[in-house]
Amino acid sequence: MIDFNRPAIVGNELKYIQDAVAQGMLCGDGKYTKLCSEWMKKRFDVNQVFLTTSCTHALEMAAFLCDIQPGDEVIMPSYTFVSTADAFVLRGAKIVFVDIRPDTMNIDENLIEQAITDKTRAIVPVHYAGVGCEMNKIMELAKKYNLKVVEDAAQGVEAYYHGKALGTIGDFGCYSFHETKNYTMGEGGALVFQKDEYQEKAEILREKGTDRSKFFRGQVDKYRWIDYGSSYLPSEMNAAYLYAQLEECEKINHKRHEIYDYYHANLKNLEDEGKIQRPFVPEGCVHNAHMYYIKTRDLSIRSRLIAYLKENGICTAFHYVPLHSSPAGEKFGRFSGEDVYTTRESERLVRLPMFYDLSETDMEYIVEKIQQFEF
Repeated sequence: MIDFNRPAIVGNELKYIQDAVAQGMLCGDGKYTKLCSEWMKKRFDVNQVFLTTSCTHALEMAAFLCDIQPGDEVIMPSYTFVSTADAFVLRGAKIVFVDIRPDTMNIDENLIEQAITDKTRAIVPVHYAGVGCEMNKIMELAKKYNLKVVEDAAQGVEAYYHGKALGTIGDFGCYSFHETKNYTMGEGGALVFQKDEYQEKAEILREKGTDRSKFFRGQVDKYRWIDYGSSYLPSEMNAAYLYAQLEECEKINHKRHEIYDYYHANLKNLEDEGKIQRPFVPEGCVHNAHMYYIKTRDLSIRSRLIAYLKENGICTAFHYVPLHSSPAGEKFGRFSGEDVYTTRESERLVRLPMFYDLSETDMEYIVEKIQQFEF
C-alpha cells in the first residue's frame, strides 16, 4: 500500500533529540526553540517568532492578540480546517464565511468587502496548498476598514507572495509543523508577526499568563501571574526534531517539487481531455509543493476514483467538508452571499500521496493507475 503521508527523517533529527536530552532542559524555550525561531526570523524576514504546540494554538494566540471580543465578526473561507474558526469562536466571535475562488481554492478577495459590517474585526485568509491568497487586495481592505489580518499559513511554510513569505504580510501569521506538513516536529506550529509591540503580550500569553520569559532573561528577579495565558510552548525534543528539518529545508523542498512536477506533467493530458483539473498557481505566487490534488468532474467520479485507487494499493484523500455546512458552523457562523464554489469544488478534489520518501517507482505507478481509470 502506498501511504498518503509519511513524516520525513532527513538528517540530524535523532541526534538533536539526544542532544536536547543531554542539555537537561526538555520543557521548552531552550537551545532548539531558540534555534528554530532564529532560523525562521532570518529565512522569512520576520521580527518575531513564537514556536507553539500547534498551529491551532498559534491561531488562538493571534485571536487573543487581536483583542477579539464576544459579538465581534471575523471573515474567513468556509473551506478550511476547523482550527481556523475555533480560535476565534473561543473568543466569542461570530464567523462570517465567504466563498472561494475555484482556481486556487482560496478566499475570493473580491467578495470580502461585501461581508464587512460594523462588527467586523478581522480577516483570516487561508493559503490553501501553500498558494498565496491575493494579499495586496486583502491588506488594502484591512487598512480601509481598520481590520486585523491573521494569515492561516498552516500549509504555507516556505511559500511566497510577490517575494514575501506567507504568514509575514498580515498582522499575524500562523504556521503548522504537524507531521503532515513539509517540515515537521510531530505536533507543533508557530506564531509570527512584524510589530514588536506585541512581543511582551505574546510572551505572557504563551507562558501561562506569567512573565517567566523576562525572569529567564534576568529582567525580573521572580516571575508572576500577569494576565490571561495558557500553555502554548512546545518541548525541546519537538523543537530539536524541527530544527533538523529546517536545516535541510532546501533538500526537502527540492524533493517535494520533484514529486509535484512529475504529477503535474504526467497528468496534463487528462486535463487537456477535460477529465480533470490540475492545481493553478497565480502569477506572483511561489508555492511550496505542500500537496498535489486533482479535481474530477463531480462527487460521484471522485468517490469512484478514491475507491479504485484504494483497491490498487494507493491511499488518497479528499479534504475539508465546508465548515458552514457543519453543525458547529451553523451554530457559530453564517455564510455571506451565495455558496457558488465552496461546496461544489470541495466535492471534486482528490489529494494524491505526497511525502519526502515517495519513490519514483511509486509515482509512476500512481500516475499509471490514474491514467487507466474510466473518468
